[in-house]
Amino acid sequence: MARIAKRLVGPVAFTAATATLYTVPAGTKTIIRHIHVSNPSATPYTFTLCIGLDAAGKRIFDAFQIPGAAAGVTASVVDHYCYYVLETAEVLTGFASNTAVTVTVDGDESILS
Repeated sequence: MARIAKRLVGPVAFTAATATLYTVPAGTKTIIRHIHVSNPSATPYTFTLCIGLDAAGKRIFDAFQIPGAAAGVTASVVDHYCYYVLETAEVLTGFASNTAVTVTVDGDESILS
């Protein structure tokens, strides 16, 4: 089994409605290891991130508030170090209360033999 460490998502702006951010490719298992969310604006916003289609029981973050950036600071960030295993065809979905909020996801893809 070949394992490839890579950026899986982004950096990309969230949309206002639930959108698929990543789909595990066929014949692959993915481990999400790091989620980085950034808010460069001065206004606090919320974001929601799910493994699977949006539903209360699938949310990693549920309307989680990310503060606005303080004066003189480039952005307010949330760094979530994790170990989420996703199987072939599973998806990572999300949305935010404003498109200023961006997300980057890093992990490993393992090609199943």
